[in-house]
Amino acid sequence: MQDFHLDADRLLEDEEKRERGSRSLLGLVAGIVSIVVAALAGTYLVFVFVAGERDRDLRAWQTRLGIVADSRVAALDDWLRNRRAVLQDLAENASLQLYVSALLDSAAASAEDREAAEAQGEYLRNLLVATADKGGYKGEVLGPDVAANVKRTGVGGIALATLSGRLLVSTPFMPPMSAPIRQALAGREPGQTALIDMHLSADNRPRIGFIVPVFGVQADETPGGEAAVIIGLLPLGEDFFANLRQPGETAETAESYLVRRDGKTVLYLSPLRDGSKPLTRRMALDTPDLAAAWALENPGGFTRAVNYRNADVLVTARALSVVPWTLLRTIDADEALAETDRRARFMVLTLLGVIVLFLLLLLLAWRHGTSVRARSAAQRYKRLARRLGELTDFLRIVTDGQPTAIAAFDADNHYRFANRVAAREADATPDEILGKSLKAVLGPVRARPIEQLNRRALDLDEAVSDTLSIEDGGRVRIVKSDHIPLDLGPGLAKGVLVVQEDVTEVVEERARRERVLRQLVTTVVAVVDRRDPWAAHHSARVAEVARAIAEEMGLDKVLVETAETAGAVMGLGKSLVPESLLVKRDKLSKEELRQIRESILTSADLLEGVEFDGPVVETLRQIQEHWDGSGIPKGLKGKEILITARIVAVANAFVGMVSARAYRPGMSFDEVSHHLMEEAGRRFDQAPVTALLNILDNRGGRERWAHYQEPVEGLG
Repeated sequence: MQDFHLDADRLLEDEEKRERGSRSLLGLVAGIVSIVVAALAGTYLVFVFVAGERDRDLRAWQTRLGIVADSRVAALDDWLRNRRAVLQDLAENASLQLYVSALLDSAAASAEDREAAEAQGEYLRNLLVATADKGGYKGEVLGPDVAANVKRTGVGGIALATLSGRLLVSTPFMPPMSAPIRQALAGREPGQTALIDMHLSADNRPRIGFIVPVFGVQADETPGGEAAVIIGLLPLGEDFFANLRQPGETAETAESYLVRRDGKTVLYLSPLRDGSKPLTRRMALDTPDLAAAWALENPGGFTRAVNYRNADVLVTARALSVVPWTLLRTIDADEALAETDRRARFMVLTLLGVIVLFLLLLLLAWRHGTSVRARSAAQRYKRLARRLGELTDFLRIVTDGQPTAIAAFDADNHYRFANRVAAREADATPDEILGKSLKAVLGPVRARPIEQLNRRALDLDEAVSDTLSIEDGGRVRIVKSDHIPLDLGPGLAKGVLVVQEDVTEVVEERARRERVLRQLVTTVVAVVDRRDPWAAHHSARVAEVARAIAEEMGLDKVLVETAETAGAVMGLGKSLVPESLLVKRDKLSKEELRQIRESILTSADLLEGVEFDGPVVETLRQIQEHWDGSGIPKGLKGKEILITARIVAVANAFVGMVSARAYRPGMSFDEVSHHLMEEAGRRFDQAPVTALLNILDNRGGRERWAHYQEPVEGLG
């Protein structure tokens, strides 16, 4: 009987072990499935995050490439306009117009008149040679320099020709009338300037040309008054293609090059990074994803394509205005997006490591669990439940002890949780408002902005914040409201966690400080303007330009306001400069210029101790530092100089050059732009210079600041 009971107990024990083993195996399978699901969800979130980072990087590169492309196109157009203007000035020369008429009439004139025409032709030849030297319309002479009957020609020159193309007079070694020249002459509209598009000269070097009409002395500038044409052939060398290079470029694969459509092909007009020379590479327009083919159809656009080296690149395109060419600005996608790809690899590897770690831990836990009695497991579960309950109570205590209102809502804006502060603002207890709607608790008017922010957080699936004004007993409170999407649990729709903090005192204090600061700045500017009438409005204008540059560069609000404030108060130190020096009409001596420049440092000393949100005083001390380290007072260089100081330095130079002074008139925008570009990388940082040029050329800056060039009223 005893043996029977022992066997029965053994059978019951074995059955219990099998049941525990089955439950343990099911738990293992469930754990593995959960980890796999979590891994898939984590992988998806990683790729979503990486895609967002990549999109942000692409937008940043679109802006950077666009600014460079705009500046390069402006430089190329200016170069071509200047060379074309040389010929146009020559065509408008009254002596040339008079002598052209004499040359055209010399065939039917007397011997004496023909002799005079030959002398006039020699004058014209000398005039063409001088113009060619001035405008670069010359080049190497081809052919051996030997005492033999061997015709030698050049690769550039200027010629005066009849409307049919017969040469009247030209510079020495003027190239012959080649097919591109004759095609341009034949296709030219009467009375209009024509382009001889880029082609290879006899020595396989690129050149372009212009055909400019010459009108008779007494003739109107109409097609019927055209007497002859000037043909100018211009070799394109390093001085032209250097305009494609961006000063201060640090990217290894960044490149700017020119293309044009040639039948069903793309013709590359400029030197390429792979060593290809101008006009030596062609590619079919229908080449899949070809960057140059896309650029010809989409000037001004931005995309990701394949370049002539079959490399994946980011590309933006701009059309030149003087010639029918398109400029491409590209950078290899591998270099541009390297940091994003590195982060993606790191996150994926980290996620895989976490998954493997959890699998190992799960296997170890399962192995350990199979050897532990069910009763021990039950006891552990009870302890865990007790600890979870304690943790829940602790969280309630923590949230109730916070000065902020904390509440959780479901997708329909019903309360799922509220701490004591949130419930007190609703004149209820936490238990009373659970399950009720926002409108029922707070009323429709007060609930509406909270519901809108909740919906926005759910739609974007990311945290959103805003500042709300709440009327409370006749007093308006300012509340910072953060709305964070959260998962309420299995089988439930997503909800939103709302955290609201009363920031009324902070906002009012900031507003008071801003009012005081604005009053200080206004007073400072007024003091300086009264003492230096020639520089009236200078500080205000520097502040305006500095703010525009900072915003164009995408700086945060504090840095934008720092640049603006520093520009406004930089002239405070002039209050200690003798007034006779400020209004002096003669050119200032070195010592007088030193006093003016040191007044900026004096401004910093006077404002020492004034509390600004940003580094205004230190910005003033560094305005006269130079990018190459040659400035004062400390000889800082590069990024050792505050970005706000680099911006104000450019804005101050710009306003100073375009504005009239007691000892000189104001400069034109083109002259100022040229000067700033020359000083970029030496005196000034390239970034704010490029931003300012982009504002002038592409953001309406010339019209917006045209009044800067007007003389000061009452001062001659």
